[in-house]
Amino acid sequence: MTTPTHDLPTPAGGPDPGGSGISGGPGRDMDELPKGASFVSYLLRKLGGALTSMILVIVLGFFAFRMLPGDPVLKIAKERPMSPAQIAELRSQYGLDKPVIVQFWDYLVGIFTGDFGESYVYRKPVAALIGEYLGPTLLLTATAAVIAIGLGLWLGQLSAWRRNSLFDKIASSTSLVFWSVPTFWLGLILLMIFGGTLQWLPTGGMITPGLDPWSFAGIIDIVKHLILPVITMVAVVYAQFLMVMRASLIEEMSEDYLTTARAKGLTEDEVRRKHAVPNALLPTVTVVFMHIGGLIAGAVTVEAVFSWPGLGKLTFEAISGPDLPLLQGTFVVFSAIIIVMNLAADIVYRFLDPRVRRA
Repeated sequence: MTTPTHDLPTPAGGPDPGGSGISGGPGRDMDELPKGASFVSYLLRKLGGALTSMILVIVLGFFAFRMLPGDPVLKIAKERPMSPAQIAELRSQYGLDKPVIVQFWDYLVGIFTGDFGESYVYRKPVAALIGEYLGPTLLLTATAAVIAIGLGLWLGQLSAWRRNSLFDKIASSTSLVFWSVPTFWLGLILLMIFGGTLQWLPTGGMITPGLDPWSFAGIIDIVKHLILPVITMVAVVYAQFLMVMRASLIEEMSEDYLTTARAKGLTEDEVRRKHAVPNALLPTVTVVFMHIGGLIAGAVTVEAVFSWPGLGKLTFEAISGPDLPLLQGTFVVFSAIIIVMNLAADIVYRFLDPRVRRA
């Protein structure tokens, strides 16, 4: 996967001091010419890296799951009595009797045509299943991402500005504790306390059966079902944003331009908001984009604990099969999301950081 470049700029010439136009033509700035070409080459380089990562993911998505223990056909045969002839017919129906290289070729053709095959368990096209379960996953992860990013950046800049204070010590230590807690363990604890003992919130699913999801009562019910899984995801994620923001802002606090801003009569709050925080956000932006993709992929555990009907739960159920077409499809989708987010981080960082833009 690609990672943002942090190279320092290398001199690429400049405008002719005398204005003679010898270096860059009459009246033209030397930087005007390379900027467009530089961005195109940078973009092509990053796209090449993303494409390489995607190819590796596609290849790995086929061979890795073939090494999982268990035979999906034999597991289906255990669920109902089947003769050896029926088992052989079922294996032929799924294409598992073909040589591995032929199966791999069929898999590649399916990937590039949007046909991920048919799920062994659900007996439905994998592409249709992914489309059906993608919405709930995006709802869950987008809600958790917005809260985690906002909370982490806000607490991070306050902790940095008040470093070594009681607030800083409590905020930092608390976030690190949650960060180190296993996601499934925290989810189960919240489920037992608020869903079991206190019975304040629903224990699983996305909506109470029978309710219209687009009605007011349905929307409120979905929000109630969201609370526990969102808290679980936010608790184990926001610490990363907090710590990166804190470290970045502490580094900025020693810069001379902040002293100049104070000399102009700006309050400490204005110095922090208008000058220090915008500059400290540069490294944080990379972490945000890279972690959004990881957050979606990390939804498997949370969705399994809370029976949330998303791609994570679908993947968890596919592993127990093993449902090879479904595993391959969800793996490729999750990986593609992470790769796209990393690519977006590279592009956004180039626009935000002049050193990368001029490199």
